[in-house]
Amino acid sequence: MCGIIGYVGEQEAAPVIIDGLRRLEYRGYDSVGIAVLNDRGDLEVRKKEGKIAGLATQLEDQWPHGKQGIGHTRWATHGRPSDVNAHPHTDCSGDIVVIHNGIVENHRELRRKLVDGGHGFISETDTEVIPHLIEEKVKAGKSLHDALMSTIKELQGAHAILVMSKSEPGTIVAGRVGNAGGVVIGYGDGETFIASDLPALLPHTRSLVFLEHGDTARVTATGVDYCHEGLPITRMPEDVPLDALSAAKGSYKHFMQKEIAEQPEGLLDTIRGRALFGESRVELDEENLTPERLRKIERVLLVGMGTSLHSAMVGRYYMEQIAGIPAEIDNASELRYRNPLIGPETLVVSVTQSGETVDTLAAMEEAGRKGCLQIAITNVPGSQASRVADGTVYTRCGLEVGVASTKTYTASITALYLLALYLAQERGKIDRERMAGFLEPLARLPNLTGEMLKHEPEIEKLAHKLHRCKNFLVLGR
Repeated sequence: MCGIIGYVGEQEAAPVIIDGLRRLEYRGYDSVGIAVLNDRGDLEVRKKEGKIAGLATQLEDQWPHGKQGIGHTRWATHGRPSDVNAHPHTDCSGDIVVIHNGIVENHRELRRKLVDGGHGFISETDTEVIPHLIEEKVKAGKSLHDALMSTIKELQGAHAILVMSKSEPGTIVAGRVGNAGGVVIGYGDGETFIASDLPALLPHTRSLVFLEHGDTARVTATGVDYCHEGLPITRMPEDVPLDALSAAKGSYKHFMQKEIAEQPEGLLDTIRGRALFGESRVELDEENLTPERLRKIERVLLVGMGTSLHSAMVGRYYMEQIAGIPAEIDNASELRYRNPLIGPETLVVSVTQSGETVDTLAAMEEAGRKGCLQIAITNVPGSQASRVADGTVYTRCGLEVGVASTKTYTASITALYLLALYLAQERGKIDRERMAGFLEPLARLPNLTGEMLKHEPEIEKLAHKLHRCKNFLVLGR
């Protein structure tokens, strides 16, 4: 998930932004960038592929000086990791700068329209259309806040966006559409902070406003003006408790509710850097199996327990329908007791949220004795499953506290979909056009999940009606 930081106040902005990005490093990223409106009224953009430490080393004593700025850590979706593709992105004149979390699903059409209108692009990203769209509206006389609200109406997908402009010093505008990522605004004494997640803000303030879907905000050092779907509204700050558990839970009643709401972002993070939409390719760097080894696979065995077993059931269809490899599923707790007929020609895919499920690890041990290739689908880096397997596809969902699996279930299914596409690609079973057809709906998945979550009030009403029922008969295929 991309990390987003914004600051406007009396401090030097660059150190505040870099410190905030470091506090979000747990999110994972492939490039980093900052933009500062300096004391001369010019925008200075510094960005680099790689880690925050690399950017800091490159700048050393040449940090841009100014009292407002924005920063970003990126995980690639459109365009490979590079200095050019890193955020922030600017308009043609360099007067407007944008950072963004999400996928602009209609970026090709928007880019084509902008190019026809005389705009020039330098990156491969979908994000770059946003500053150009805002530029057109500012030139037409709109304020930066109004320009962002108007631009959001043209974007398909779910988005978290921060914008600065030379024409409006002392101002950052922010918007949240859908559930591509959070936007939290923190109130300080003569300064205001913006971030994608709480850890970046808690050293500075605990007086917070969480933007809701459809919210935009005009942020200055002395206050914030809010709109919801274009209409002015009031959002009152709430004080987040000091204890880490309450802070992690944020504005949600309990962790299960929070983790249900985190599904769009969990899906987006599982996709990031793997589904390369512009190139119609899938890259799984952690998977560590060569095309030569993958071509020798004659069958796939998917194993798991509980919810993970149910995601494996879905994965079986992907392996057969997409990768074209015969596939079976097995309950991990039973595999070792039946002397399975598996061997070096079998790829065993073990699905385990924690990577420490005892029965799944025992099944992996049995597969290892039989000489099978092994891939783990797990959420926890460094877990035992990731150490035993030949390769790992991480779901990148972050900590799951709730007992009932939510975000890790949907992310596991998404990881299995990506793995099936990767196998088809590396085994030469899919052409570019067909791959593009499989990837296109994947780009819409986080936003569609967010649209579903908008129905929470109706779902809650139905839950109150049904929760006392003692029996359910579920029919389906």
